[in-house]
Amino acid sequence: MIGKLLIANRGEIACRVIKTARRMGVRTVAVYSEADAEARHVRMADEAVCIGPAAVRESYLVVDKIIDAAKRTGAQAIHPGYGFLSENADFAERCATEGLIFVGPPASSICAMGSKSAAKTLMEKAAVPLTPGYHGDNQEPAFLHAQADAIGYPVLIKASAGGGGKGMRLVEKSEDFHAALASCKREAQSSFGDEHVLVERYVTRPRHIEIQVFADSQGNGVYLFERDCSVQRRHQKVLEEAPAPGMTEARRREMGEAAVAAAKAVGYVGAGTVEFIAEQDGRFYFMEMNTRLQVEHPVTEMISGQDLVEWQLRVAAGEPLPLRQDQLQLRGHALEARIYAEDANKGFLPSTGKLVHLLPPAESLNVRVDTGVEEGDEITPHYDPMIAKLIVWDENRDAALARMRRALADYRVVGVTTNIDFLSRLVACPAFASADLDTGLIERSRGFLFPEAVSTPRTVLLVAAVGELLYEAHVAREKARHSQDPWSPWHARDGWRLNLQASRTIGFRDGETLVEVKVAYGLDAANPSWQLSVGGETTLARGKKLDGDRFAVELDDRRLIASVIATGNRRTVFLNGQTWIIERDDPLHLVEAGGAQGGGLTAPMPGKVVALLAQPGQKVEKGAPLLILEAMKMEHTITAPKDGVVKAFCYAAGDQVADGAELVEFAGAEEKK
Repeated sequence: MIGKLLIANRGEIACRVIKTARRMGVRTVAVYSEADAEARHVRMADEAVCIGPAAVRESYLVVDKIIDAAKRTGAQAIHPGYGFLSENADFAERCATEGLIFVGPPASSICAMGSKSAAKTLMEKAAVPLTPGYHGDNQEPAFLHAQADAIGYPVLIKASAGGGGKGMRLVEKSEDFHAALASCKREAQSSFGDEHVLVERYVTRPRHIEIQVFADSQGNGVYLFERDCSVQRRHQKVLEEAPAPGMTEARRREMGEAAVAAAKAVGYVGAGTVEFIAEQDGRFYFMEMNTRLQVEHPVTEMISGQDLVEWQLRVAAGEPLPLRQDQLQLRGHALEARIYAEDANKGFLPSTGKLVHLLPPAESLNVRVDTGVEEGDEITPHYDPMIAKLIVWDENRDAALARMRRALADYRVVGVTTNIDFLSRLVACPAFASADLDTGLIERSRGFLFPEAVSTPRTVLLVAAVGELLYEAHVAREKARHSQDPWSPWHARDGWRLNLQASRTIGFRDGETLVEVKVAYGLDAANPSWQLSVGGETTLARGKKLDGDRFAVELDDRRLIASVIATGNRRTVFLNGQTWIIERDDPLHLVEAGGAQGGGLTAPMPGKVVALLAQPGQKVEKGAPLLILEAMKMEHTITAPKDGVVKAFCYAAGDQVADGAELVEFAGAEEKK
């Protein structure tokens, strides 16, 4: 067995590997960039080595630094995790040359499956069904355009070396092909260092079903059932589940055996995933093989009862597979939701910042949280903005859905915008709940998933007010406890007045709207209560602090459990499984005078300008693309907010920009020059 293991990755997968290695008695070495010096995976490992600056091309993607760290620490093996160098054949070959065990397949297998085009050619020879398309080497734009026209629209342009939804563009009509191809090639080059693409027919209402395979060096191979990963945004998975709803035993066996055959055809060793696009009638086509452990592997672990990282380490050490195919059993249903720092209502734009408050649901046999961050850590623009993977299991799909809804309701994050509320709506969405699945589910359910913004409910404002009052009382008690006269009545915040009922107003800002909660204190100081009035309606309220950040609120005859987290003037209210953000109004706040007419468009996050799509002085219509900003390895198109004129660009292509930087000087058509 391996004695010391270096994990050539970061975040939750590094923490996940360390957890299993520790249980197996294997010592671990973490590598980290300067930006990750205090990261959770560094704190968890037995040893850690700094490998360079924040940029991945200067740290996590530098093979020499990884190899050197392994040799200096005496590591016998390297686990690549997923992403970064996990499917890099040169890295796998270098490990072998240096006498290090690569916890993954041989370089030849990675080469065979690493190129989508080459893999499809291999599968075609093996009689595995393929989606109609062009998978060859001719990369001339005009030729690829002609191939797309021959295939028929819509078509999908995909980076041959791609994965994770990067380097992928859907083209609906012929005239859009060249712009989409150029964008796809840029993103492919940036993310994978290879701009080679393939073009395929886009299957209408496809399901994304993948088979987990495992093979050892003795020639044995098994499949550990399937996962349905159809729910996606920007071609990236959002929710995964196992087994796939509606899967028959016959179809499971057919797909599983095809996946194992594909793995054996390339001399595969270790964990891999064969991905298929499936029609609604069950027909399936080979899409690609990921020669690594997948992000969504926990759902397979939950339904099979196996630790796939342990399997990886044992197979890498030369041991045979722990179980034969007939010994593997599928039990129950599992779901995985990816908790991201992103704003679903703004096109899933990533969010950065410090995790001021982080409280995941309690883990159990039914609930699991895989994460690479803790409270106080920061989501930076340098890496993927995933906070955690939330995994639940139960005896059947309906019960698992109920557990996921509850777990999401208990997940609390403050400091960055998250997709938790969106995920809560997604698992409650009629299409998902009824297993009416395809990769376009999010788009066709937009009305349910992206409801119109509404004013903060009165109940939330009342809860926020009670939270303020309880906090003030807590602070007063703490001050009294540390004072020279703790029993002085001047410390009390109970609203007591001689022959009078004390009253005050607490103001909140709901967007641009000022909402005032009028507070009248009850006369019984031993049992504090308040008459709270909002909009002319009065409610009798009481409150009591519970464990952690939770408190109980009584509003007339209704009792609620809530949390209110304060960060500056911002108040984040967690109530009934939803999150509401309002501002505590500062009566001393001075509103600045309005600026001059006109204005610019600002960067929604730190990034790099990769292309300017208009000319200074050009008249454009609302929604016209102005420039492309690359951030977190994804391209974001900045568009005109209304009809107008591009006065000037503030940056050139290739320039780095900070969050909030003005990108374009723009004048609306109605503005006078």
